Amino acid sequence: MIDLRLLREDPDRVRASQRARGEDVALVDALLSADERRRSSGVRFDELRSEQKALGKLIPKASPEERAELLQKAEQLKTDVKAAEAEQNEADEETRRLLLQLGNLVHPDVPVGGEEDFVVLETHGTIRDFGAEGFQPKDHLELGEALGAIDVERGAKVSGSRFYYLTGVGALLELALVNAAIAQATEAGFIPMLTPALVRPRAMEGTGFLGQAAENVYHLEKDDYYLVGTSEVPLAAYHMDEILDADKLPLRYAGFSPCFRREAGTYGKDTRGIFRVHQFDKVEMFSYVAPEDAEAEHKRLLEWEKQWLTSLELPFQVIDVATGDLGASASRKYDCEAWIPTQGKYRELTSASNCDSFQARRLAVRMREGKKVQPLATLNGTLCAVPRTIVALLENHQLADGSVRVPEILRPYLGGREVLEPVST
Repeated sequence: MIDLRLLREDPDRVRASQRARGEDVALVDALLSADERRRSSGVRFDELRSEQKALGKLIPKASPEERAELLQKAEQLKTDVKAAEAEQNEADEETRRLLLQLGNLVHPDVPVGGEEDFVVLETHGTIRDFGAEGFQPKDHLELGEALGAIDVERGAKVSGSRFYYLTGVGALLELALVNAAIAQATEAGFIPMLTPALVRPRAMEGTGFLGQAAENVYHLEKDDYYLVGTSEVPLAAYHMDEILDADKLPLRYAGFSPCFRREAGTYGKDTRGIFRVHQFDKVEMFSYVAPEDAEAEHKRLLEWEKQWLTSLELPFQVIDVATGDLGASASRKYDCEAWIPTQGKYRELTSASNCDSFQARRLAVRMREGKKVQPLATLNGTLCAVPRTIVALLENHQLADGSVRVPEILRPYLGGREVLEPVST
């Protein structure tokens, strides 16, 4: 959540951010009104309590005649205090409810617009000319089935559409990717983490996934647990309700977890293969830093993602995501999009988001520097979303005979294999 003092001091900045996101600007005025009621009801409650305490000291000293009048006044004050407390609690709840609906303030340099209004910042690698090589590229599913690596038919039979099996060399390829990604993150100073896939409502709400993203979250109503769509959620909540020493920052974690997404609103989109699925595994980077270091850390996360995709020998571009396509928690987000030959376009493989103190305020994660205690900043960056990375690897590194060349970084994790060969049927 944003700082209420900032809202009061510069409401126009908050309105501009809401407008840029394509969100309801009227929410800002409703929140300002609720905050004013919260503060005024708090003052009223404090005044009545003070008066009640003062009266309580007078009663024992009063004469019998005065005591009856004071007791009557005390009874009325008791009623007034109770009403004022109820009004204060109601105003507090209303303020918090509205505050939780408000997205993070967008960074002033973020391009304004919707999903297609991103700005390309840089491109890397060379897109292969398959025509010049004398063959037409196959898509990842055709390649994966020939390699005995992907089985979507049985995935659908067992669990429904957008589920799949990784089999044989496909399973080994996932393990190779995860091990290589964790090795890079560990070398960069991240602490490896295996995180819970089920979290309580506060963790999901605190990271901003129960607002605009709620439709894509799986909820187990009987137990009131949520299945995470990313290990960002348990990593952000790891230090919930804690005060961290400033000299211990930055704290960096690399979480590996299964991820679950309903993919609501994507009917008919990316239905072939394993590009857009309901369950997948992912390695996620997560950083806790001092607020003044957040922008520099954001760039560092992006550099680690670029290093990873370069090591996989994939052509990709980096984009500055537009305001209307930001998640509620992010003030700015960079995506790395890999070239997918059979689609003839770049598609998102990794992302890096700066959430400033938005999540930390909601989760009560603070830092102590001397006598000063304040919210810190959190950032997250996908290092390897496994299925999409496999899609990009198979399509970009395929050979004319249907085999797939293995990038050097993965070979030690695949028993030295240089090529994945189709299996005989």
